[in-house]
Order: sequence, then C-alpha cells, then structure tokens
Amino acid sequence: MRRFYISILSCLTVLHVSCQKQESKGQPNIVFILADDLGYTDLSCMGSTYYETPNIDRIADQGTIFTNGYAASRVCSPSRASIMSGKFTARHDITVHIGSPSGEAWRNRNRFTKLLPADYTHNLPKEYITMPEALKRHGYKTFFAGKWHLGDKGSWPEDHGFDINVGGWTSGGPRGGYFSPYDNPNLENLKDGENLSHRLAKETVKFIQENNPQKTGKPFFAYLSFYAVHSPIQTTQEKWKKYRDKAVKQGVAEKAYNMGKFLPIRQVQDNPIYAGLVEQMDEAVGQVLSALDELGLEENTIIVFTSDNGGVAAGDNFSTSNKPLRAGKGYQFEGGIREPYFIKIPGLSKGGDKIDYPVSGTDFYPTFLELAGAQQLPKEHNDGISLLPLFKGETLAERPLIWHFPHYGNQGGEPSSIIRRGNWKLIHYYEDGRKELYDLSKDLGETTDLAAAYPDKVQELNKELFDYLTKVGAKYAKPDPEYSEEKTREFLHKMEYEKMPELEKQRMEMLSNDFDPKNNWWGSMVTKD
Repeated sequence: MRRFYISILSCLTVLHVSCQKQESKGQPNIVFILADDLGYTDLSCMGSTYYETPNIDRIADQGTIFTNGYAASRVCSPSRASIMSGKFTARHDITVHIGSPSGEAWRNRNRFTKLLPADYTHNLPKEYITMPEALKRHGYKTFFAGKWHLGDKGSWPEDHGFDINVGGWTSGGPRGGYFSPYDNPNLENLKDGENLSHRLAKETVKFIQENNPQKTGKPFFAYLSFYAVHSPIQTTQEKWKKYRDKAVKQGVAEKAYNMGKFLPIRQVQDNPIYAGLVEQMDEAVGQVLSALDELGLEENTIIVFTSDNGGVAAGDNFSTSNKPLRAGKGYQFEGGIREPYFIKIPGLSKGGDKIDYPVSGTDFYPTFLELAGAQQLPKEHNDGISLLPLFKGETLAERPLIWHFPHYGNQGGEPSSIIRRGNWKLIHYYEDGRKELYDLSKDLGETTDLAAAYPDKVQELNKELFDYLTKVGAKYAKPDPEYSEEKTREFLHKMEYEKMPELEKQRMEMLSNDFDPKNNWWGSMVTKD
C-alpha cells in the first residue's frame, strides 16, 4: 500500500510539473524575418544551386513552405504596409515605394512613358491599428530592427506600435552601405567594418535575451527586417572569391541577359557579390536561430521568413535571376511578387510540409492574432485571413488576391493591376487596356497568354478586380500629353544596344580572376530606390 501511495504521489508530481511547464509557455513568441528584394529562387531550399543558405533552409525544413506565397506588391513600401495593416495596396494607397515621383515629376526620370504615375499616400496611416499595436494590446513586447521605409519621422516604427526601434527610418536602402560606418540616425556606429546584417541580428538577439519570457512572463514579437539584399550589393573579398570560383566551376554562361519591354533582364544566377550578400544575411539568421535554441525558446516561438518583393533581375544592380519565374522586382509577373514564404509553428508544423493554397503578406496579421489567442480585427486586416486552419489540415475557401500598381517600376514593370483566383491570373494593363490571362498550374513562367481562348474567364476576373478597386477608391495613372514615341524608341535602342552589352561586360569582369572593384566595398553601386 505504501508503494501504491508513493507511486500515486510521483505521478501527481510529474503531472504538476508538466502542467507548470505547459502554463509557462503561455502565448507564443513571434520572430518575423523579412528579407528585402530576395527572389523566389534565391535560396538553396527553393532551388538555387548557386546561393548557399543553410540557416534559412532550416526554417523551411522545420516549418511549412507555402508554395504559392506572395508579397502584396512588386516593390517594397506597399508590401511592407500590407504586412503592417493586413490590407491590399489599393486599400491603404501606398502603391509604390515611398519617394518615387508621381504625376509630372515622373518625367525627370527620363523614362519617356505613355502614362504619368498616380499619386499615392506617403506615410503609413496613423489611424490604422497595426499588427504590432494589436499584439501589444495582448501583452506582447515589440521590437523592430532594420529597414522600415513607411514614412518620414513621425511615421517610424516607434510611431506604429514598436516599443524598440533599431535602424528603422525613412530610407529604403542601407545608406552608408553594408559595412560600418552606417549613415543611419537610428543605428549607432560601433566598429568600422562591422557587417550590417550581422549587427541587426545581434540587436535582435540582445532584445530576445533581455526579454526572455521565462524571466519576464511576457511574450515578445521581434521583427527583423533586413536591408539585405537591397542595393548597393556589397560583400567581402573572401566571399566574392568563394562564389566567383563556384560560378566558374559550374560553368559561366556566355550570355546572361535578354531584353525586356524596357530594360535588359538577367537570366542566370552567377553574381558573386550578390551571392556573398545573400550568405551574410543567412549567417545573421543563423545567429537568431542559435539564440532561440540556447535560451530554450524554440518550442514556443513562431518563426516566419519571407521577402517583400521579387529578386532584382532588371534595374538597380541587375543582381539575380528568378527563373523559372518570369522577370523580377517591379514586374507584374510571378518573378516580381511570388516569394519564399515559410512559417514554423511549434506543435503544428511537421517540418518540410508544403501548402499550395495561395497566400499573401496580408495574412500574417490575422494569423498571428489567432495564434496569440487574440480576437480578430476584420475592420483592420480587411484583406487578410488567418492561415491557422491550414496547419490543422482544414480547408479555406477560395478567395481573390489583388495587386494594384498604377506606376512604372524602376526595374521595367508596367502600370497594371492583377487578380489571382484559384490557378487563374489576370493582368490588366493601363497603357492600352489589354489583358493577359495565365493558368499558373500549367504555366508558371507565364509564357502563354490565354486571354483570347477564355474570354468569359477574362470578363469574370476583370469585373471582380475592378469591383474591388472601385470599392476601395483606387487611384490610376493618367496619359502624359507630352509623350513622345520617338524618345521612347531612342531610350529602348540605348537599353538594348548600349546598356545590355555594358552589363554583360561588367558581369564578365566581376567573374574574372583579377577583378578589381576599385573601392573598398567590392563592386557596390548606389541606386535611387
């Protein structure tokens, strides 16, 4: 009998400890990692045989891969505003990267286009209850590190729900480059030559250590928003050589560019400087994952990795190729909007699972609320839905995803709006009103326009698209009365017969054994984006 009571007491003790451990977990922590300009196939786990990303691959291997994961825009600011607000771009009206000229000011870019881009909102609206503000209401300590690009001072991370902001401000690029000294009012220079991606990771780790829920009893939301891999592309000589040698070993293609409508578009992944920049970001991700492991927080921390738009295949640094997807950042095609989209939820992600349901950057907000045990805010995250049912093996109703871009991208994209419903994708072009229709289940590279073959489907999707745009008061590009077809022909001739050969020459120089970048930062180039 004595043994029986001891056994019962032992079981009760184990049960009590188990319950205490379960209670101590409480609300899950959230680590949201956002890359800038990283393409769909810029990761090893997404098919790249050139870039090496073992740490980001680990998130995919242990989490869930959304094969139809999308950014809410083809460029950065609109996409980031959609993550914060849960709204499609036409609704929040930040439809292009903040700082881009609109109206007649667009002519100063010497692009000679038929339309003048629409005006747009230049700051994330203060009346929105943003994702971090909603999480704060439910007990979360909030932290932001890295690129913000959602408005001037007064509309920085600390003005939209983040308790701590390290490095987030007006600029859309890493002013000062990827090695200290940085030109950033919200990031102190500590040591010359320090790598920016590594520094942002260290700051994130520091926040996690100082706000460990096991000590504070309070969950955290850490948003690590890399400036990488946005231009200027920079790396070390050591990494340049590693990837230069790898490109040579794999075989250097004789030709790397094809001409798009406005600009040359890169077709191969063999830029050793960009590859080094990707690896530096991956190393930074590894620092954060290691810290979670060491602190014993991985069992109660949701980890997300995604990008804000497609990889830069044209414009800026012409850095990468998104094949088999068409084009890249700034474009209306899949290369501009389809992204790596990984979510790891302890207890729900089985590791390496793949979900084909089309999802958007707008869906993170309601998904996090449900995971945090908080009430949904449908009047805020109007266009997003919680993805939690998918992790439980349930189904979600088919719904449309909508993109609105009444602008010309720096990278060669056209003013257009897009709707995807099921496997069908319709693109409406504002220059001439034409429409393209693609079946993405059979034609991921968007090589065959089916608009003429399926007129009823075009009409159906077009009505749904413009019903939505009208409902939210979308703005549109307008014809430029000073448009000159002759100047356009001159511009296109220059791009094809001067710019493209120049890019091919630069590429071969970068891959030569005696490449001399003529500066300390290994081939960096400054852009206006």
